[in-house]
Amino acid sequence: MSESVLHITDTDFKQTVLEANLPVLVDFWAPWCGPCKQVGPVVDAVAPDYVGRAIICKMNVDDSPETPPAYSIRGIPTLMIFKDGEVAKTHVGAVTEKELRVMLEQYSKPAEDEGLSES
Repeated sequence: MSESVLHITDTDFKQTVLEANLPVLVDFWAPWCGPCKQVGPVVDAVAPDYVGRAIICKMNVDDSPETPPAYSIRGIPTLMIFKDGEVAKTHVGAVTEKELRVMLEQYSKPAEDEGLSES
């Protein structure tokens, strides 16, 4: 597991995801889900590259029964990118590292902006 990935629940979803000032990727998963076991390491692998550019989270749907239905999640794994508190992108099913990076690049803060402020 990557230290760059937050594990969230229904309790901290609003603060961590909806009120975030960066785009947020949420991996909705469950330990019994085969495809989730394929996606988990992919999410862990890319997370360190997005520190400061996006927030990467995982939510176990078995431990958090309120949030997934609120976003019409019927199949897992489901990856959602939230931007400004709204769903910007949804992908259901397994994803390769390359596909996940393409998704994140569309919504994450550009790497070259790190440490710069607008005047």
